[in-house]
Amino acid sequence: MTTALITGASTGIGAVFAEVLAERGHDLILVARSQDKLEALATRLRASGTQVTVIAADLGLPESAAALAAKVSALRLTVDLLVNNAGFGSAGAFVKQEASRDAQMIALNCTTVVDLVHAFLPGMRERGAGGVINVASVAGFQPTPYMAVYGATKAFVLSFTESLWAELRGSGVRVTALCPGPVDTPFFEATGTPALRKTVPGPLMMQPRPVVEAALAALEAGQPVVVPGAANKALTQLPRLLSRSFMAKMSAKVMGR
Repeated sequence: MTTALITGASTGIGAVFAEVLAERGHDLILVARSQDKLEALATRLRASGTQVTVIAADLGLPESAAALAAKVSALRLTVDLLVNNAGFGSAGAFVKQEASRDAQMIALNCTTVVDLVHAFLPGMRERGAGGVINVASVAGFQPTPYMAVYGATKAFVLSFTESLWAELRGSGVRVTALCPGPVDTPFFEATGTPALRKTVPGPLMMQPRPVVEAALAALEAGQPVVVPGAANKALTQLPRLLSRSFMAKMSAKVMGR
C-alpha cells in the first residue's frame, strides 16, 4: 500500500486527486487550511476503506513545509507520492496588486513546492521508488499580463519540475509537471475576480477528473510534462510559432477586458 500526500486537497483539483487516488487503493495524507472541508472529504473517503490522515496547515507561511514534514514524520508515515497542488492566483494590473499578496503567492506557489520536494524526495531516492506531481499551468509557457506574478510562479514550477525529471532519470523516482488550462473549480472566484471565468473560451475549460487522470497517466509513463486537452496543448505551442512580445500583447488584450 502506498501513501500519497496532497496539498490543497480541500477543493478543486486537489480533492479530485484524493478521490481518484483513493479509488486506486492509495492511503492519503490530505493537507489544506480548511480543517472542516478536509474532514468532510476524509469521512467520505474513509467510508470506502481508505486510510486518510488530515493535517490542517497554511503552507503559505514561513517554515510551513518543514512543520508539515515534521508532523508526517511524527505520525510515522511514509510519503510515496507527493502532489504539490496548493496554490492560488490573482488577477488585475500589477500596479494595483498588494505586494504582500504577491509575496504570499510566491511563497505558496514556489517556495513551498521546493521545500516539500526537499523534505520528501530524499526518502524516495533511498527507497528507489516514488513520484512527485507539481501542478503548474499552461500560464507557465507564455507571458501572462494581468496575472503577471501567477504566470511567473507557474513558469518556475514548470522549469523546476523538468529539471528534476532529468536529474532523477533511472532513480526509480518519477516527476511530472501537470500544466492544466482553465479547469472548472473555485480557482476563478479565489482570484477575487470572478469575471475572469468569462474570458475562458468554452473549448478550453475542462473538468477536474480528466485533468487528474491525465497527470497520473503521465507520471506512470515517466513523462516530464503533461498538458491535458487538445486545445490547451495547441495553446502551449503558440510561443514556439509567435514572438513572446506578440504573445504578451495578445494576452494583454484578452486578460485586460
